[in-house]
Amino acid sequence: MPLTCKSLLQAHPTAWHSATTHPFLTGCQRGTLHPAQFNTWLVQDFLFVKDFTRMVGRVLGAAPDGHIDGLLAGLGALKDELLWFEAKAAERSLNLSISPQLTCERYCDFMVSLAPQPYAVQATALWAIEYAYNQGWQLPGPMPEPYTEYADRWGNPGFTDYVHLLAAQADVALSTASPEVETQAEAVFLQVADLEAAFWQMAFAAAEPVS
Repeated sequence: MPLTCKSLLQAHPTAWHSATTHPFLTGCQRGTLHPAQFNTWLVQDFLFVKDFTRMVGRVLGAAPDGHIDGLLAGLGALKDELLWFEAKAAERSLNLSISPQLTCERYCDFMVSLAPQPYAVQATALWAIEYAYNQGWQLPGPMPEPYTEYADRWGNPGFTDYVHLLAAQADVALSTASPEVETQAEAVFLQVADLEAAFWQMAFAAAEPVS
């Protein structure tokens, strides 16, 4: 049986649970998260999304013709998202011109490292990153203000549909992958899960949370 996104989730439930379920998210849902912790995460997530946009561009460059439209739609949404981040930061008087924390830097370095990998590996990583955001903001349930807008952005049905499209595209690429490429895809899936868990935790580990 070929490797699929579903089989990866079934094979590694503990790792995926850590990637999508975290006190940061439950703190948002319960209204108990300190605003400075959320601000720390928000600024670092903006820095991440800038590099993630570059990653999607590289995936687009490696994609077969049939996958181009879906990836272009994702890039268009990312352009809007970066502008939205800037607006949210302005509302909160946050400085976006700062250096990434080590956790964010590690994640961005990982995305750069995917560039020479086969398309099936890149497509798996792209799906896993987007699905982690989608599930992370959906699983806790409805979010109170001021976090409702954030949960709606990444947990909305339209974004869920896009994630399903990415899974289908990754599955197509994996269907003809060699055992070696399947092993690489599984490894990047686990790396994404580890990096996602660390990224949520970063809000709590910051020495000086953004105020």
